[in-house]
Amino acid sequence: MKKALIVWGGWEGHQPRQVAEIFRDTLQKENFEVEVADSLQAFADADKLKSLDLIIPVWTMDRIEQQLVNNVSAAVQSGVGLAGCHGGMCDAFRENVDWQFMTGGQWVAHPGNDGVEYVVNIKNSSSRLVEGIEDFTVKSEQYYLHVDPAVEVLATTRFPLVPGPHSLNKPVDMPVIWSKRWGVGRVYYNSLGHQANIMEIPTVKELMRRGFLWCAEGKAVAQAAGASQAAYTGMQDNQL
Repeated sequence: MKKALIVWGGWEGHQPRQVAEIFRDTLQKENFEVEVADSLQAFADADKLKSLDLIIPVWTMDRIEQQLVNNVSAAVQSGVGLAGCHGGMCDAFRENVDWQFMTGGQWVAHPGNDGVEYVVNIKNSSSRLVEGIEDFTVKSEQYYLHVDPAVEVLATTRFPLVPGPHSLNKPVDMPVIWSKRWGVGRVYYNSLGHQANIMEIPTVKELMRRGFLWCAEGKAVAQAAGASQAAYTGMQDNQL
């Protein structure tokens, strides 16, 4: 049985407890053993983190001790998956660039605030994470992010829709969903999820489910391929 840790907290406006409950339900239906914690000290036991298959942070706009980030980073580099949504993962710790490097991006703005209607465009990809998923529309906050160029972009949204200081720039397709590698660990991010109701949208819930499963499979795949934290740079992408 695969093991997952969900850690929730931070700004209550993002309904972290409710989002954590949705994720726990999703994982339990996939026969995961799930631990849910409401303290960042859940990241304090480095050896325990490395024994997991999946870590899901649901923590927004806070500060974190560097050692806790180091522990999570080491676990992911060793093969543990890391997956999350919106502020719970990529607007978690604005002052910690190591966290941002690991997760692949950082939220910077949501022009128009809540209630913007926009299309999420699924990218043509060989990735099974988006196979069979069609473009869909959401009415929520639309997120502008600073994104690691190394990520594999799985879905985008078009800016600008709302006037602002960014409007005179050429239109850009902003990543909404991406995957990347951190050591031999798999990382998955979906910027949707201002509040829990967005995570209940069937398409969004399915995308998150696929992301969780893909990340959680990474450790076993890396071990079977003979990959290690020390040698991950030599592995080909299709091996991991």
